[in-house]
Amino acid sequence: SGSSDPYCVVKVDNEVVARTATVWKSLDPFWGEEYTLRLSHGFRSLTVYVLDEDTIGQDDVIGKVSLSRQQISAEPRGVDSWLSLAPVDPDKEVQGEIHLELWVPEQGHPRVLRCHLIEARDLAPRDLSGTSDPFARVSCCGHTLETAVIKKTRFPHWDEVLEFELAEGEPGEAVLSVEVWDWDIVGKNDFLGRVEFPLDTIRTDPTKGWFQLLPFPSTTEEHGGQLGALRLVVRLVEDRVLPPPYYQPLIQLLTEPILCPGQPPAGTALAVLEEVTSGESRQDVATKLVKIFLGQGLAVPLLDYLTTRELARTTDPNTLFRSNSLASKSVEQFMKVVGLPYLHDVLKPVVNRIFEEKKYVELDPGKMELSRSRRLSFKGSLSEARVRESSLELLKGYLGDIIDAIVGSVEKCPLIMRVAFKQLRRRVEERFPSAQHEEVRYFSISGFLFLRFFAPAILTPKLFSLREQHADTRTGRTLLLLAK
Repeated sequence: SGSSDPYCVVKVDNEVVARTATVWKSLDPFWGEEYTLRLSHGFRSLTVYVLDEDTIGQDDVIGKVSLSRQQISAEPRGVDSWLSLAPVDPDKEVQGEIHLELWVPEQGHPRVLRCHLIEARDLAPRDLSGTSDPFARVSCCGHTLETAVIKKTRFPHWDEVLEFELAEGEPGEAVLSVEVWDWDIVGKNDFLGRVEFPLDTIRTDPTKGWFQLLPFPSTTEEHGGQLGALRLVVRLVEDRVLPPPYYQPLIQLLTEPILCPGQPPAGTALAVLEEVTSGESRQDVATKLVKIFLGQGLAVPLLDYLTTRELARTTDPNTLFRSNSLASKSVEQFMKVVGLPYLHDVLKPVVNRIFEEKKYVELDPGKMELSRSRRLSFKGSLSEARVRESSLELLKGYLGDIIDAIVGSVEKCPLIMRVAFKQLRRRVEERFPSAQHEEVRYFSISGFLFLRFFAPAILTPKLFSLREQHADTRTGRTLLLLAK
């Protein structure tokens, strides 16, 4: 058909941790999916496989992108780029672990690094006999040493110590690289996996244990883009969670303007946060603030504080809450945290019906898919009119059902959401009391409820867990027109 039905599988150290939805009939898929993965402190690599879903038979692997922990952590703002897909040969996929001990003796000059290669297990079979002939190759400070070859085994035991003389001074970004290969008497040796260790960590802390073998990391130049490329944004955040008492001073500082409203508003911690957060970090800050204040039972006062400050700065009511300010982002995150079950209750029946019916809807004459005979006939304009008329009827029907579901859901709406919006309406009335601004009190609430809550969920149901898969092209167009 000249197209694919691609989806992605995410693996951390060869363990599947996530799967995206399938994008049907596309060579330029857009997923837009975001995952927060709780990783062990010693994880080694993240690999994303792109596959083509087949209704009959096994899914085809298109390619993969591999990133080592070092690659990800080397970018403070995270990896954000197009990475070429590498081919996936099932016979060359790495597996298994290696048992190592690394240390630098305190005595002696010059200093040496000792690498004790003990054993490996569950290596990939590379020979016809179902085994391999593994040896290890260790590189450090411009020197490379190898162990003996252990014949016909996937569980080699070397018990060899290799020594490397360390240069004077700081190690900088130097690493110790351990690679495992399958020795072949004819042809090239086969790669079985690798692992890397920064020298500065080995110097301060001896390392011993089993380590997952990893593939070679992907690069932007690799394979010339013959299999396509994958746009990834990956950020590694290492959090140390302390016992609750350690956070009490911070919580007191943040909640102070809510609990003690008499102090000058410009000098509060919330006011400072509002000033210093940039566009790209504002959503993260808003999410954390909402969760902290929900935990303290102060979410509504937080939103009241932030929206009141924004109201005070707003002179034109037509621009009220239109920017991605900390107040707007906080209300948006608040609705997602407390209102997701409500959103599902209201929208899911209609969204499911749209997906199941797969009706053709189009209002733009330039995008209408008319049959060839109709396009060549003198009744082409009539055909366009009929498509437009039927599309309008369908959209009115879907939209009417959505509006009826929203209007009839007052009792289902979480009480805390209703209290927050009642307070917002009161603040807007106080700020714009004149009769000419009477409708602003409604626009301020509908702007949040419709533009930042219901409409995005209708446009991309998958991102709000309303559907397990993304919409196909036809259904996606219907959802776009409805959201507009």
